[in-house]
Amino acid sequence: MTDAVVAPRIPPLRPDEATEEQRELLASVGTPTLNIFATLARYPGLFRKWLPFGGKLLAGGKLSARDREIVILRAAFRCGARYEWAQHVAIAGAAGLTTDEILAVAAGPGAPSWSEGDATLLRAVDELHDDHGISDTTWAKLASHCTTEQLIEIPMLAGAYAMLAGVLNSLRVQPETADLPALGEV
Repeated sequence: MTDAVVAPRIPPLRPDEATEEQRELLASVGTPTLNIFATLARYPGLFRKWLPFGGKLLAGGKLSARDREIVILRAAFRCGARYEWAQHVAIAGAAGLTTDEILAVAAGPGAPSWSEGDATLLRAVDELHDDHGISDTTWAKLASHCTTEQLIEIPMLAGAYAMLAGVLNSLRVQPETADLPALGEV
Protein backbone atom coordinates (compact mmCIF):
# COMPACT_ATOMS: atom_id res chain seq x y z
CA MET A 1 0.00 0.00 0.00
CA THR A 2 1.09 3.55 -0.57
CA ASP A 3 0.30 6.59 1.50
CA ALA A 4 -1.48 8.22 -1.43
CA VAL A 5 -4.91 9.47 -0.50
CA VAL A 6 -7.51 7.56 -2.47
CA ALA A 7 -11.24 7.50 -2.16
CA PRO A 8 -12.62 4.88 0.20
CA ARG A 9 -14.25 1.95 -1.58
CA ILE A 10 -16.90 1.96 1.12
CA PRO A 11 -17.23 5.40 2.69
CA PRO A 12 -17.72 5.82 6.42
CA LEU A 13 -21.34 5.92 7.50
CA ARG A 14 -22.58 9.48 7.89
CA PRO A 15 -24.67 10.24 11.00
CA ASP A 16 -27.71 11.06 8.85
CA GLU A 17 -27.52 7.60 7.23
CA ALA A 18 -27.30 5.56 10.43
CA THR A 19 -30.05 3.29 11.63
CA GLU A 20 -30.85 3.10 15.33
CA GLU A 21 -28.79 -0.12 15.56
CA GLN A 22 -25.80 1.54 13.88
CA ARG A 23 -26.08 4.60 16.15
CA GLU A 24 -26.06 2.35 19.23
CA LEU A 25 -23.03 0.43 17.98
CA LEU A 26 -21.13 3.59 17.20
CA ALA A 27 -22.03 5.10 20.57
CA SER A 28 -20.47 2.04 22.22
CA VAL A 29 -17.03 2.85 20.78
CA GLY A 30 -16.96 6.47 21.92
CA THR A 31 -16.55 9.80 20.26
CA PRO A 32 -15.39 11.09 17.95
CA THR A 33 -16.40 8.27 15.64
CA LEU A 34 -13.32 6.99 13.86
CA ASN A 35 -13.52 6.08 10.18
CA ILE A 36 -12.77 2.43 10.93
CA PHE A 37 -15.89 2.15 13.08
CA ALA A 38 -18.08 4.27 10.82
CA THR A 39 -17.12 2.02 7.91
CA LEU A 40 -17.53 -1.31 9.69
CA ALA A 41 -20.89 -0.16 11.09
CA ARG A 42 -22.28 -0.49 7.57
CA TYR A 43 -22.42 -4.23 8.40
CA PRO A 44 -23.85 -4.00 11.93
CA GLY A 45 -24.22 -7.74 12.55
CA LEU A 46 -20.55 -8.43 11.84
CA PHE A 47 -19.38 -5.24 13.56
CA ARG A 48 -21.29 -6.19 16.72
CA LYS A 49 -19.53 -9.59 16.85
CA TRP A 50 -16.07 -8.18 16.03
CA LEU A 51 -16.13 -5.48 18.73
CA PRO A 52 -15.75 -7.78 21.78
CA PHE A 53 -12.86 -9.69 20.19
CA GLY A 54 -11.04 -6.52 19.17
CA GLY A 55 -11.77 -4.94 22.53
CA LYS A 56 -10.38 -7.94 24.41
CA LEU A 57 -7.16 -7.83 22.42
CA LEU A 58 -6.81 -4.07 22.71
CA ALA A 59 -7.76 -3.54 26.34
CA GLY A 60 -8.12 -6.86 28.08
CA GLY A 61 -5.21 -9.01 27.02
CA LYS A 62 -2.39 -10.50 29.06
CA LEU A 63 0.45 -8.75 27.23
CA SER A 64 1.68 -5.44 28.58
CA ALA A 65 0.34 -2.42 26.70
CA ARG A 66 3.88 -1.78 25.42
CA ASP A 67 4.29 -5.33 24.06
CA ARG A 68 0.81 -5.23 22.56
CA GLU A 69 1.63 -2.06 20.66
CA ILE A 70 4.95 -3.45 19.40
CA VAL A 71 3.03 -6.39 17.93
CA ILE A 72 0.26 -4.22 16.47
CA LEU A 73 2.61 -1.66 14.93
CA ARG A 74 4.78 -4.37 13.37
CA ALA A 75 1.74 -6.13 11.93
CA ALA A 76 0.48 -2.81 10.54
CA PHE A 77 3.87 -2.00 9.05
CA ARG A 78 4.37 -5.43 7.49
CA CYS A 79 0.85 -5.31 6.01
CA GLY A 80 1.24 -1.77 4.66
CA ALA A 81 -1.70 -0.57 6.74
CA ARG A 82 -1.27 3.17 7.07
CA TYR A 83 -4.58 3.68 8.89
CA GLU A 84 -3.72 1.07 11.52
CA TRP A 85 -0.18 2.45 11.89
CA ALA A 86 -1.41 6.04 12.19
CA GLN A 87 -3.95 5.20 14.89
CA HIS A 88 -1.54 3.10 16.91
CA VAL A 89 1.42 5.51 16.92
CA ALA A 90 -0.37 7.63 19.53
CA ILE A 91 -1.57 4.56 21.44
CA ALA A 92 1.99 3.18 21.45
CA GLY A 93 3.32 6.44 22.84
CA ALA A 94 0.76 6.33 25.63
CA ALA A 95 1.79 2.72 26.29
CA GLY A 96 5.38 3.78 26.91
CA LEU A 97 7.10 3.40 23.55
CA THR A 98 9.44 6.25 22.70
CA THR A 99 9.51 7.95 19.31
CA ASP A 100 12.78 6.15 18.54
CA GLU A 101 11.24 2.80 19.48
CA ILE A 102 8.19 3.41 17.29
CA LEU A 103 10.48 4.22 14.38
CA ALA A 104 12.54 1.10 15.17
CA VAL A 105 9.39 -1.04 14.87
CA ALA A 106 9.48 -0.22 11.15
CA ALA A 107 13.17 -1.21 10.99
CA GLY A 108 12.29 -4.57 12.50
CA PRO A 109 13.90 -7.04 14.88
CA GLY A 110 17.39 -6.41 13.54
CA ALA A 111 17.47 -2.80 14.74
CA PRO A 112 20.32 -2.56 17.25
CA SER A 113 18.28 -0.69 19.85
CA TRP A 114 15.96 -3.58 20.68
CA SER A 115 16.31 -5.77 23.74
CA GLU A 116 16.26 -9.50 23.06
CA GLY A 117 12.65 -9.72 24.28
CA ASP A 118 11.45 -6.89 22.05
CA ALA A 119 13.35 -8.24 19.04
CA THR A 120 11.77 -11.65 19.65
CA LEU A 121 8.26 -10.14 19.61
CA LEU A 122 9.02 -8.38 16.34
CA ARG A 123 10.52 -11.55 14.88
CA ALA A 124 7.40 -13.52 15.87
CA VAL A 125 5.22 -11.05 13.96
CA ASP A 126 7.53 -11.24 10.93
CA GLU A 127 7.47 -15.04 10.97
CA LEU A 128 3.69 -15.05 11.24
CA HIS A 129 3.51 -12.62 8.33
CA ASP A 130 5.98 -14.55 6.16
CA ASP A 131 5.32 -18.17 7.14
CA HIS A 132 1.98 -18.11 8.99
CA GLY A 133 3.70 -19.67 11.98
CA ILE A 134 6.31 -18.95 14.64
CA SER A 135 9.57 -20.89 14.35
CA ASP A 136 10.76 -23.21 17.12
CA THR A 137 13.69 -20.89 17.91
CA THR A 138 11.50 -17.82 18.28
CA TRP A 139 8.87 -19.80 20.20
CA ALA A 140 11.46 -21.01 22.69
CA LYS A 141 12.63 -17.44 23.29
CA LEU A 142 9.04 -16.27 23.79
CA ALA A 143 8.27 -19.21 26.07
CA SER A 144 11.22 -18.34 28.29
CA HIS A 145 9.49 -15.17 29.50
CA CYS A 146 5.81 -15.41 28.48
CA THR A 147 2.91 -17.11 30.21
CA THR A 148 0.79 -19.68 28.37
CA GLU A 149 -1.92 -17.04 27.90
CA GLN A 150 0.58 -14.59 26.43
CA LEU A 151 1.90 -17.28 24.07
CA ILE A 152 -1.64 -17.76 22.78
CA GLU A 153 -2.29 -14.04 22.62
CA ILE A 154 0.77 -13.10 20.55
CA PRO A 155 -0.25 -14.92 17.35
CA MET A 156 -3.93 -14.08 17.94
CA LEU A 157 -3.04 -10.37 18.23
CA ALA A 158 -0.70 -10.34 15.25
CA GLY A 159 -3.19 -12.33 13.19
CA ALA A 160 -6.16 -10.17 14.16
CA TYR A 161 -4.32 -7.00 13.20
CA ALA A 162 -3.08 -8.54 9.94
CA MET A 163 -6.69 -9.44 9.15
CA LEU A 164 -7.83 -5.95 10.07
CA ALA A 165 -5.05 -4.48 7.92
CA GLY A 166 -6.38 -6.43 4.95
CA VAL A 167 -9.88 -5.12 5.61
CA LEU A 168 -8.73 -1.51 6.03
CA ASN A 169 -6.48 -1.64 2.97
CA SER A 170 -9.17 -3.30 0.83
CA LEU A 171 -11.91 -0.89 1.89
CA ARG A 172 -9.40 1.99 1.65
CA VAL A 173 -10.35 3.40 5.03
CA GLN A 174 -8.67 6.79 5.25
CA PRO A 175 -7.15 8.50 8.31
CA GLU A 176 -9.43 11.08 9.86
CA THR A 177 -6.97 13.90 9.26
CA ALA A 178 -4.05 14.40 6.91
CA ASP A 179 -1.68 15.14 9.79
CA LEU A 180 -1.68 11.57 11.11
CA PRO A 181 1.67 9.85 10.58
CA ALA A 182 2.52 8.04 7.38
CA LEU A 183 3.44 4.37 7.47
CA GLY A 184 6.71 3.94 9.35
CA GLU A 185 6.72 7.53 10.64
CA VAL A 186 5.68 9.24 13.87
